[in-house]
Amino acid sequence: MMNTRSLGLPFRIGTTSYIVEDDLLANARFLAPSVEDMQLVLFDLPDGASNLPSPVEVAALAAFGAASGFSYTVHLLDDLRLADDNGRTPSLPLRRAHQLLDLTQSLEPWAWVGHLDGRTVRTADAEDPALLTWRDATVKALRLTTAGLQAPHRLAIENLEGYPAEFVTPVVTRAGVGRCVDVGHLWLDGIDPLPALAAAGARMRVVHIHGVNERDHASLAYAPPDALDAVIRTLLEMKFGGVVTLEVFGLEDFQTSRQALMGSVARVQNKERSRS
Repeated sequence: MMNTRSLGLPFRIGTTSYIVEDDLLANARFLAPSVEDMQLVLFDLPDGASNLPSPVEVAALAAFGAASGFSYTVHLLDDLRLADDNGRTPSLPLRRAHQLLDLTQSLEPWAWVGHLDGRTVRTADAEDPALLTWRDATVKALRLTTAGLQAPHRLAIENLEGYPAEFVTPVVTRAGVGRCVDVGHLWLDGIDPLPALAAAGARMRVVHIHGVNERDHASLAYAPPDALDAVIRTLLEMKFGGVVTLEVFGLEDFQTSRQALMGSVARVQNKERSRS
């Protein structure tokens, strides 16, 4: 299977660590011949179920990446907030974020992708005091999270479904962190993703893309070709130099998503050649 790096794109194409039913390193080895990046999708649940890698496993992933030119992004475990419900600061999500950043530093991730916990204020008016208070607290949370990072912009905050498209922008701008634009979430909410991509601009480290049918994170094959082509054309015009992650789970959805993406790249490039 042809590797996506042969397309000569300014951005890297990746997918998740849930493509084959095996551990993280096995998924990386399986994916490396066909894509350039893997997003580590991790969990560590109160009932004891966990797929957090050991330091030895992280070292093996790092060695494999260095030897093969394969890169990683890492998805944080929890939605970030400053304080727990009992007022304890920093919150458990922030403490767990620090632990995960420390654990995966040697991977030199393209980005750590995180969500913000804004459920209580996501529908608030722009000048609502509760929203302004939330923004101040969340800026502090992000600064605490990135305190040990030489490059704070490598923490990339993702937009979620059910939120205004630019909900995270004021906080991200003040905190000096990066952005992950999830195109699939915007499609799910019926929002044109092109303005969001433009607004994220140089802060954008990662783009998540996936189709939507009766479920979220469906194969990209479900995306209308015109809508997908518009996103790819925009990223090429921006000369986006980050990672485009096919955020799907399972071998069939990965293969059909990769095919849809490569088909879109070919259509966009062919149109550009016909104009020149």
